[in-house]
Amino acid sequence: QVQVVESGGGLAQPGGSLRLSCAASGSIFRMIVMGWYRQAPGKERELVANIFMHGGGTNYQDSVKGRFTISKNTAENTVYLEMNSLKPEDTAVYYCNARSYTPDLKMMDTWGQGTLVTVSS
Repeated sequence: QVQVVESGGGLAQPGGSLRLSCAASGSIFRMIVMGWYRQAPGKERELVANIFMHGGGTNYQDSVKGRFTISKNTAENTVYLEMNSLKPEDTAVYYCNARSYTPDLKMMDTWGQGTLVTVSS
């Protein structure tokens, strides 16, 4: 099994910053891609940003480009999301996703429990 644990959510003022961390552990042969998704009340879960753990390629949702930065520590199967210039519409539960190969070469998607980010004055 693979476990994914997020940390770093909380309350920020508009224009402020927060940093999220996500660490994956367990039966991981090779991590493929890790990413952050978010779900606001009454809305569907959406991709915020992801990063390929061995190539370094990234994808961002248009609304966060230039404000959020995803980074990684491949050796530790850890990703970070630096969120700057936060807006009230960034308020959501942020979930980390880890896509990996298990030792028997099966692809597995694992979700964290989520961390709440609230942007409010």
